[in-house]
Amino acid sequence: MVNVLQGNRIFLRALEQKDLDFLYELENDSNIWEISGTLTPYSRGVLKTYLQNAHRDIYEVRQLRLAICSLEGEVLGLIDMYDFDPKNRKVGIGIIVKEEKNRNMGIGAEAISVLCDYGFSTLGLHQVYANILESNERSIHLFKKLGFSMVGIKKDWVFSNNTFKNELLFQKINQNVS
Repeated sequence: MVNVLQGNRIFLRALEQKDLDFLYELENDSNIWEISGTLTPYSRGVLKTYLQNAHRDIYEVRQLRLAICSLEGEVLGLIDMYDFDPKNRKVGIGIIVKEEKNRNMGIGAEAISVLCDYGFSTLGLHQVYANILESNERSIHLFKKLGFSMVGIKKDWVFSNNTFKNELLFQKINQNVS
């Protein structure tokens, strides 16, 4: 049986209780709060409750968070579908590869490709979009490489470090769905 959420070097899986420490460390890393919109730390209790409810269906909660794992099972990062809109067949996508040593190795590209394929083939999506800070050159390059097009600039969209920053909107349209 072929796993639809597997690439050549990674697979995506549902979050499990054993991911609590990884999630706690990642969610409380203030270096990434700017991109996640987080303002305060999360307690282990809050994250444990979140994990207990992470099994809920994307049609019910309008989001899906998956662990990005090496083929050996090591958790490398997280990838999210958010603001799922089944009527208009679109969803936002966000990704974080935790450790610098795993970045620029193709892991993020493969995870995004696998999740987009799942969204287009299984969920019947028309489009996937990503919001990326204008200063995040790595992510801009990654999404462009994967066929996403920049379609807009949200001026002064994110307030961080005492300044407003522009956020870019990227879209990937599924040409096989009408």
